[in-house]
Amino acid sequence: MKLIVLDRDGVINQDSDQFIKSPDEWIPVPGSLDAIARLNQSGWRVVLASNQSGVGRGLFGMDMLNAIHAKMVDALAQAGGRLDAIFFCPHAADSTCDCRKPKPGLLRQIESRFNVDLNGVPTVGDSLRDLQAGVAVGCRPYLVLTGKGKLTRDNPDLPAETLVFPDLAAVVDSLLD
Repeated sequence: MKLIVLDRDGVINQDSDQFIKSPDEWIPVPGSLDAIARLNQSGWRVVLASNQSGVGRGLFGMDMLNAIHAKMVDALAQAGGRLDAIFFCPHAADSTCDCRKPKPGLLRQIESRFNVDLNGVPTVGDSLRDLQAGVAVGCRPYLVLTGKGKLTRDNPDLPAETLVFPDLAAVVDSLLD
């Protein structure tokens, strides 16, 4: 099975320091939806793994998060794409949960749900914590320069094996080449 793990904010959709709190604030990064559709059409399973601490902070509830995800899923369907699963951590940054990236809990959940080993599986993020969570379970880290990616690229803790691309579409071009 060909599998890829994507972060949401800054990879699929534009990021905001004030959080994405409503469907109106969810705006896709140009080319990201078509990139996911191309992966799907090439036999890849696409899974989302996203920190959503706005829930834990009380900025929005689960109903609103579900509405945001519904908009994303609908927009993907219109582009001919789909997500095979959405995994998220709803806990605030000060939580001791094991699912908030950079901890690998969300990725372990993906391994369990899909009965796979994520060793070598591409994980795409725009922040250091996305990449660190993936590396912790053996994923191959891909940094996109959308979202917080340009700042992350200069972080001295960036995993040495990280591949850097302008955006998700460029990552997909590389994977399907």
